[in-house]
Amino acid sequence: MNIASLLASKGSKVITIQPQQTVRQAVGLLAEHNIGALVVVDRSSSPVGIVSERDIVRSAARNERVFSEPVAALMTKDVVIGLPHDDLASVGHTMTERHIRHLPVMEAGKLVGIVSIGDVVKAQRDQYQGEVETLQTQILGDRP
Repeated sequence: MNIASLLASKGSKVITIQPQQTVRQAVGLLAEHNIGALVVVDRSSSPVGIVSERDIVRSAARNERVFSEPVAALMTKDVVIGLPHDDLASVGHTMTERHIRHLPVMEAGKLVGIVSIGDVVKAQRDQYQGEVETLQTQILGDRP
């Protein structure tokens, strides 16, 4: 299974924010859409960073005025990007090794989706469960 098939089942909508928007606006978007991260994009909709709930909480613990600061002040700038044809096993490995919870997906220079580590784990679990059921049917036939 690859990222494209995961996006086809979960949807490809990506909520974005611009670097000059405030952290308070980011919090509002995260809450409104019940998501854990926003892709930060420039005026041409190209990703320039990512900001997560965790980034905001850590910053707020150090600086209570963070909510009036621009998202650019705390976003992660070195964004790891996934491609639609990337295999979920390798994506899961990369996300785990690099401690990434959200992976923007790009195709032909355009942002086409975002996947979370939870999305990847659930898709792999569902795939393995299907394989187990197939093997049980082949081995056991109709027997309980």
